[in-house]
Amino acid sequence: MGETQVKSAHPKGLWVLFGTEMWERFNFYGMRALLTLFLVNSLLMKEEEASLIYGGFLGLCYLTPMLGGFVADRFLGNRNCILLGGLLMAIGQMLLFTSGSVFEANLPLAKTIMYSALGVIVFGNGFFKPNISSMVGSLYPKQEKTKLDSAFTIFYMGINIGAFLGQSICPLLGDVKDAGGIRDIHAFRWGFMAASVAMLLGTILFYFLKNKYVVSPEGRPLGGLPSKNEASDFEEGEAQKANFSDRALVTAGVAFLVLGLFFHYVLGQNLIYTLIYSSGLSLAGLIISDSSLTKVERDRIIVIYIVSFFIIFFWAAFEQAGSSLTFIADNQTDRNFFGFQMPASMVQIFNGLFVVLLAVPFSILWDTLRAKGKEPISPVKLAVGLVVISVSFFMIATQVSYIGTSGLLLVKWLILLYFLNTCAELCLSPIGLSLVGKLSPKRFASLLYGVFFLSNASGYALGGTLGSILPATGDKFAKAKELGIDLQAILDKTVTPTAEQLALLDKHQISAANHFFAGFEIHNLYEFFMVFVVLTGIAAIVLFALTPFLKKMMHGVR
Repeated sequence: MGETQVKSAHPKGLWVLFGTEMWERFNFYGMRALLTLFLVNSLLMKEEEASLIYGGFLGLCYLTPMLGGFVADRFLGNRNCILLGGLLMAIGQMLLFTSGSVFEANLPLAKTIMYSALGVIVFGNGFFKPNISSMVGSLYPKQEKTKLDSAFTIFYMGINIGAFLGQSICPLLGDVKDAGGIRDIHAFRWGFMAASVAMLLGTILFYFLKNKYVVSPEGRPLGGLPSKNEASDFEEGEAQKANFSDRALVTAGVAFLVLGLFFHYVLGQNLIYTLIYSSGLSLAGLIISDSSLTKVERDRIIVIYIVSFFIIFFWAAFEQAGSSLTFIADNQTDRNFFGFQMPASMVQIFNGLFVVLLAVPFSILWDTLRAKGKEPISPVKLAVGLVVISVSFFMIATQVSYIGTSGLLLVKWLILLYFLNTCAELCLSPIGLSLVGKLSPKRFASLLYGVFFLSNASGYALGGTLGSILPATGDKFAKAKELGIDLQAILDKTVTPTAEQLALLDKHQISAANHFFAGFEIHNLYEFFMVFVVLTGIAAIVLFALTPFLKKMMHGVR
């Protein structure tokens, strides 16, 4: 091979990491597509309960990477953590398979196994997630760092190919209905089995190829035990660690407990949501209290916090994909897609598809604007993302207001919603990540990424709470009618249900009362979607208004 050719190609290690990450995303997104439907149909939970579990599960998946990163940096090293995380996730999926096999014989046991499975997956994800991305950067010599943007773009494609495969194969195996629309409640386990196999494939692939290909430019294995690190692995002058005084750590600990009591007892959040919200706030407080920060550094960190706060509202709306939007796709949507009857859990697939199609056009758009000197600063891009998601929910709210409780939503509206959501995501997710990188002082970079991910976690938790106020969809009214109950009259409180009627409704997982949000009663799907329109709309307006202030606080970073 000629010298020139070697210089231009990406190291083979990138493809090993790409493959490992692809199978991991297959496993994660495939399982995620089926989870809420499995909880409702096989484990007989109410939709609101399923939404809360889903939000808590996703939130925790963004909390544990901080633990995984810490363990890797101090004790086990990246590669051991990737292998451990991969095995744990495969075991978690097998536990879900078990839960999907025993629920008929023993429902309480199946629920216990399901909770254990989610716990194991959360920890596996925590070990896996932070360690694989951090190795991508180490494959390149210092003089080739310019290639990193394209390396991460390739890596991001791997994530989305994996998500696409997972969201098509797992629903085809697991989300099965016969010609009469009757669901096979035993099929879910095959979707979970496929996810488990995919994760094992990825882990085995990494295990056998890591020593040969996942190496530094000098050929030394990457991500080994921290005790074997060499000084040359660090950039010059990069060694300074963050210094927190004992007083700061104790204050953060106390703040964590006080916030925990507030969220749990005053705001009535469950323990998982309490953990997510209070750890985010106390970590943020701890970083800003560091006495070594200069004024410019502190200003920039405050910008990261303000942006993180607004991103919460984006994810809360975006993550309805797996809970309320899946239930609507399942119960009140005509899913006929050019003659193919799409499984409800598969409608989410369009998000990953659109990311693959739009990622390059979006980066070309920013490059073109930058060349003309017209590129908006990052907070403006984020605000645009919030406007777009607000518009997408307004569009769907208008559509559902036409169909009432008996009509069906056409699947094209959900597809258009995912298209707009993806445009919003591309204004937001990669931009937010690179903004944290540009604004954080080096010694705090990983902790501030932690704060940023905690804002994602909080968004998912809020999304779970909001998804749980989904009002009754058409199927509930039809089912109640079969049982001889006028559900609309009960919800409108014009009829008082008898004890037997209430028991019947409960048995069929139908709520006999409307849900409330911030003191407002949510009567129908239109009002439900308007909650998201208002939340993201207000967030966008406030963020636009703050832009001049943020621009000043960023001190020259764009």
